[in-house]
Amino acid sequence: MPDLLALFKERGAVLDGHFLLSSGLHSPRYVQCARILMDPVLAMRLGADLARGLESVLEGSRPDAVVAPALGGVLVAHEVARAFGCRSLFTERHDGVMTLRRGFSLEPDERVVVVEDAITTGKSTREVIDAVHVRGGGVIAVGSLVDRSVGEVDFGVPRRSLLRIEVPTWDAAACPLCAAGSRPEKPGSRR
Repeated sequence: MPDLLALFKERGAVLDGHFLLSSGLHSPRYVQCARILMDPVLAMRLGADLARGLESVLEGSRPDAVVAPALGGVLVAHEVARAFGCRSLFTERHDGVMTLRRGFSLEPDERVVVVEDAITTGKSTREVIDAVHVRGGGVIAVGSLVDRSVGEVDFGVPRRSLLRIEVPTWDAAACPLCAAGSRPEKPGSRR
């Protein structure tokens, strides 16, 4: 695979501005993975690459399922599960709690890989891990297309990402962009 950062930029997936992330943090840059995943061939290739990266930390173990948060992780989970030859599931918020719905289930002790499109603080990933544990599954690894945390988030299991990108983030009160009078936009609000 060619330089992933260059590919993301070429596809218009790296946005500059003032963004309000789902974590509540502010950032001058956002990686819109949907711009990459809208290409089915590229999505399949990236999913296979991420599965290969995860295989390197699973030491021969294979997952029974790949689980991701809706909406951003659904396609990533599907393509990683395709590469592993297992089920693809996703979680949704119900009454404020991330949960498996739509008839999705896990058997006790099923081995699960949790994937995301991008990880910044790891909050959504932790919520998915909790949802898997509630259903009796065991998380054996975490993967993402993009790691904005620069590896600083620990999930207690091995993890792999295809692209690590260092981007500053700030609490709203400490955001220099806000101090300069800029108003943040939610990612995905651009047409």
